Amino acid sequence: MTTTEPAPTTSQDDPALAWHKNVCILCSNNCGVEMRIDEREITRVRGNKSHIASKGYTCEKALRLNHYQNAKTRLTSPLKRMEDGTYIELDWDTAIAEVSEALLAVNSTHGPGKIMYYGGGGQGNHLVGTYGAALRGALGITRKSNALAQEKTGEAWVEGRMYGAHTHGEFADAEVSIFLGKNPWHSHGFDETRRVLKEIAADDSRSMVVIDVRRTETADLADYFLQVTPGGDAFLMAAILATLIDEDLLATDWIGENTVGSDAAIAAFSQIPIAEYATKAGVTEDEVRAVTRRIAAAKSVSIYEDLGIEMAPHSTLVSYLQRALSTLVGSYGVPGGMTAHTSLVPIFSYGATGKEPTDPVTGGAIISGLIPCNEIAQGITGDHPERTRALFIESANPVHSLADSALFRQAMRDVDVSVVIDVVMTETALEADYVLPAASQYEKAEITFFSAGFPTNTATMRAPLLPPLEGTLPEAEIHSRLAKEMGFLTDEDLEPLIAAAERGYDEFAAAYMTAAAAKPVLGALGAVVLYETIGRTLPDGMAMAAPMWFSAQQLAMRFPDQVRAAGHAGEDSALGNALFDALVANRDGVAITQHEHGDSFNLLRTPDQKINLDIPEMFAELAGLADSTALRTTDDFPFVLSAGERRSFTANTIMRDPAWRKKDPEGALRLSVGDAQQLGVATGDRIRITTEAGTAVAVAEVNDSMQDGHISLPNGLGLGYSPAGGEPELTGVAPNELTSADWRDPIAGTPWHKHVPARLEVVSP
Repeated sequence: MTTTEPAPTTSQDDPALAWHKNVCILCSNNCGVEMRIDEREITRVRGNKSHIASKGYTCEKALRLNHYQNAKTRLTSPLKRMEDGTYIELDWDTAIAEVSEALLAVNSTHGPGKIMYYGGGGQGNHLVGTYGAALRGALGITRKSNALAQEKTGEAWVEGRMYGAHTHGEFADAEVSIFLGKNPWHSHGFDETRRVLKEIAADDSRSMVVIDVRRTETADLADYFLQVTPGGDAFLMAAILATLIDEDLLATDWIGENTVGSDAAIAAFSQIPIAEYATKAGVTEDEVRAVTRRIAAAKSVSIYEDLGIEMAPHSTLVSYLQRALSTLVGSYGVPGGMTAHTSLVPIFSYGATGKEPTDPVTGGAIISGLIPCNEIAQGITGDHPERTRALFIESANPVHSLADSALFRQAMRDVDVSVVIDVVMTETALEADYVLPAASQYEKAEITFFSAGFPTNTATMRAPLLPPLEGTLPEAEIHSRLAKEMGFLTDEDLEPLIAAAERGYDEFAAAYMTAAAAKPVLGALGAVVLYETIGRTLPDGMAMAAPMWFSAQQLAMRFPDQVRAAGHAGEDSALGNALFDALVANRDGVAITQHEHGDSFNLLRTPDQKINLDIPEMFAELAGLADSTALRTTDDFPFVLSAGERRSFTANTIMRDPAWRKKDPEGALRLSVGDAQQLGVATGDRIRITTEAGTAVAVAEVNDSMQDGHISLPNGLGLGYSPAGGEPELTGVAPNELTSADWRDPIAGTPWHKHVPARLEVVSP
């Protein structure tokens, strides 16, 4: 008698065995992943080998995504803050009515323009921003900001002046890759990051240059590691540029053909004393000259700066100097070099760069429409007649993530009304008058606008893995209900547009243009109108993706040949329609444009499509280096604290459950071996960190990657988490309890989180 093995269980028999395609949301790479779902639990995660950009690559963070999706502190009802600080639950109709009334009252009482919108994004949640823009347009909200304004506005200001566009490096093909204040081993930033880093390290014909204050995991792979003194990056970059001139290493002919203002830039750089600035930077002149020669000899150079630069002194200047370097060696628009690129939705607007308006309360420059994060609270507190009177905060946690948390808490108390939309009770939500619970990033259609690929640029529209948790709503629905409650949008407005959308995109476009001309607020409410019309024609769960129809049309109109080269067919509006349909249908992502390197200069938005090197503000700041030093410490605060280092198990504040971290569970304060010996501290001891802004106690980690005088705390710690209810427990230090809003870049207003003067004291057992 023979026996037969039972047939293996398949996903048709057991849905928990099915793999669902999506992306990781824990950094800007948004790698493609596949997930298994059992009920509402994410039980397994693996890389999606079919994903157009990541090709199966992912890091350790993605494996822990269930800690986000099923955080035990998810909000499931709208909340209203009472006078005693407690919250009561509201039904959705009541919450929408009260929030609408409160926001309209601010406009009627104080005049338009006194409401501020903060957020509308996150690492994987950018459609939210389009719906926030609809609310801003209807309410006349002109004050806005988000995390980019504490990281990237100095870079954007420089790129606007130099290129009129955003640029990015082709690191997979670069002969020399330079990482400046960036540790891509953990922070990533380009596709298949660790694979690419390993390939560079293994290739004798290519070189990696790392410039950082700490010997990072990326520095361990580098051919050249320049460990600068904290605050020394500007001196180092200036010395490298001066060496190019001193050793006659400039790409002279290329510069003459492709740049303007090079004579002024070269004259400024030639004045730099190389040996003196190398010493100020904490490196040797020989190191500077060796690195400069390698860069100049390369056929292609790609450079990546990150928060180690953008949140430190001279940040805007360094953003300029590193771009001047790649330009003066002729590494723009060549394979493996720097180039501008197309975008499905541009993150910054570069057209007004150099002509920015200023904040009426603080006087700070509003770069690309974003108020500097370090000035938001100062624009609320006090008695200035133009001060901000209301806050609308969405998918963001500024109380925790912006400088001087105590000041921002006070600012939230000083406004007439504050509204927060989020998935959990964040530190910011705890200060709000109203809290509206959103669907998670895996319970709705979503996309990000981070893509910066060249010559191929890609994007991935995500479908929901799960229906919204009971009691929550996707942001599109929240904004739609607010618009209707405020009287900006009616059923009578929508009915003919819904009917037109059912007949096709082109009929909808004609009907919408006519309707918006008759009632302009419908144009301002674009994302909401698209959600309520085109959204109804999309596959189940994809309605929130509707605003991308407009973005696809814009991209196809501007770059029709490149959109067709990416595999989409059609003429005029049919091409945009085809691109949109492909985005909605494909879970592996799609190529949105396909360029050739000859297109690189066509992507510049400068008047003559040349790179502009003549930026007087940068020359003035460069000259000021002569009378300054790298360190900004004092006798009372002799250490430099990097407040918010990225480590293997840190992410943004959506990962609140401390159990998600496999390493460094408390977020240790790292310090050097020498400093530990001098203080008499060992790994595991408790140590008190004090700055001008505050004090905190952390567990110490003696780490040989640190240089003397430099200490660091990770990002993503100090979050309240209370799975059983009651008073939340805190794990680790919230870095912005130690930072000050007064420490910021003079041009962009970006904070100096990576250069906070501090002192240390061992806590007695």
